[in-house]
Amino acid sequence: MFTELYSLYPWYKLWNPDLFMLLILLTWLYYKKVIKTTGENAIKRHLFCYLVSMTLLYIVKGSPLRIIGNDFLFIAHVFGLAIIYFGVIPLFVLSLPAPMLQRYFWGHRLRKGMQIFAHPWIAALIFNGLVSFYLLPAFFNEIHKHNLLSWAFQLILAVAALLMWWTIIAPVKNVGNFSYFVRVAYVFLNSLLLMPLGIYLILSMSSAHYSVYTTESYQLFSNMNGIIDQQLAGVTLKFLQLIGYGTALFFLIIRWGKEEEREDENIRVVQGIVIQLPEKRS
Repeated sequence: MFTELYSLYPWYKLWNPDLFMLLILLTWLYYKKVIKTTGENAIKRHLFCYLVSMTLLYIVKGSPLRIIGNDFLFIAHVFGLAIIYFGVIPLFVLSLPAPMLQRYFWGHRLRKGMQIFAHPWIAALIFNGLVSFYLLPAFFNEIHKHNLLSWAFQLILAVAALLMWWTIIAPVKNVGNFSYFVRVAYVFLNSLLLMPLGIYLILSMSSAHYSVYTTESYQLFSNMNGIIDQQLAGVTLKFLQLIGYGTALFFLIIRWGKEEEREDENIRVVQGIVIQLPEKRS
């Protein structure tokens, strides 16, 4: 397969050195402007999340996977989208130290916008609605005739995903900080909203709906056709979505439990009177 790709495309299109150099530059700026300036508040976890997010971004947008997704396989395109929206973006949000975000958003005009568009139900409807609309065969086939429109719509989806994950992660306490119950319910809601699209793709057995990928484009891959391609895309979308949301749900429940334990530790009963003690400072 890769031999055929190298015969069809030059190496710089397959490996996108421009993106690689851009990510190197952004990593240097991140280390200098975020890690160094934040000091002790920037821990190894932030740097790790950033490096993993940039590595995943290069894999889906800088490796041959991008060419395969654009010209040969719908599943490769959906895989790249899912990795970005359920992997790269939440990891990027986790890579930003809370003190830096606090300084940037608190008292800033962006705070009001984040409070509106990062509201759980608004963000959920915007993100899942846009993803479902983007992957509708009629719209997908039409927009992929124009590379600029396709790129612009994917950028809009990335912003919507950022707002959606902001609500789940809640990196800044004063901006979009909802209770753990709301955030857990929000994760469940998001996992359900894309289910119709996933079911549609998985159960599409009569014909191939994505005409962007022609019969000739499947010749590089044995035993692959349009029907199998879109079914595997549906499975991939739901699988990666569940991994992303399942991981978020796991950590939310753990943090929720720890917060409940801290609250219990600050309550003591003395001669039948419940006394609220000040929280322990770490």
